[in-house]
Amino acid sequence: MHDNQDHIQHPRRIRSFVQRSGRMTPGQQNALEQQWPIYGLDLSVGLLNLQQLFGNNNPVIMEIGFGMGDSLITMAKTMPQNNYLGIEVHKPGVGRLLSNAQAEGLTNLRVFCDDAIEVMAQCIPDHSLGGVQLFFPDPWHKKKHNKRRIVQAKFAQDIRQKLGSGGVFHMATDWQPYAEHMMEVMEAATGYVNLAGAGQYSPQPDFRPITKFQKRGEGKGHGVWDLMYKTTD
Repeated sequence: MHDNQDHIQHPRRIRSFVQRSGRMTPGQQNALEQQWPIYGLDLSVGLLNLQQLFGNNNPVIMEIGFGMGDSLITMAKTMPQNNYLGIEVHKPGVGRLLSNAQAEGLTNLRVFCDDAIEVMAQCIPDHSLGGVQLFFPDPWHKKKHNKRRIVQAKFAQDIRQKLGSGGVFHMATDWQPYAEHMMEVMEAATGYVNLAGAGQYSPQPDFRPITKFQKRGEGKGHGVWDLMYKTTD
């Protein structure tokens, strides 16, 4: 009885991802072991001091679900004026990113291998980020699974709470129904303005690299939709 009451008071959160084990290459495993002390962050660090973490006061861009990390590495390399926080639950992807970060000698990148919702709640100070990136998240195609889509009204406000004034929430997807869902959620979200104009999608900006997911989607004949929303307070 007590367990049931506890479940009602603390309902289980619907996750937007499936935790996959995945097979890691020896290189990815080695990078995780060797580079995690340099680049890795755990929930146990608590609320971050981002200026102290990166050693400067440059804008911090957080990417949720960076996959194998190739586009995040490219951005960190080509835009050293920004600091980057990457979040990914898939360990092979984290291993690949760490290997590439070490090879490139990057100093403006740190990584969480955890649930982005928990990272934001426990580790990211309010109004501290210059931007949040969400590129090609799982669209959860089936209607019965749509509730698992990460872009929901509460999520939009959770992001806004972490963005500084004028910070940008940038989304991209190759699944049109999800693009329309994102647009519906964000147009109704308070505290944001659509950089392309109300109800409009943004052209893909030059700074967003073409990811393997984008190439795969375009190979299947999918379009690609970018949405960019700036905070207004």
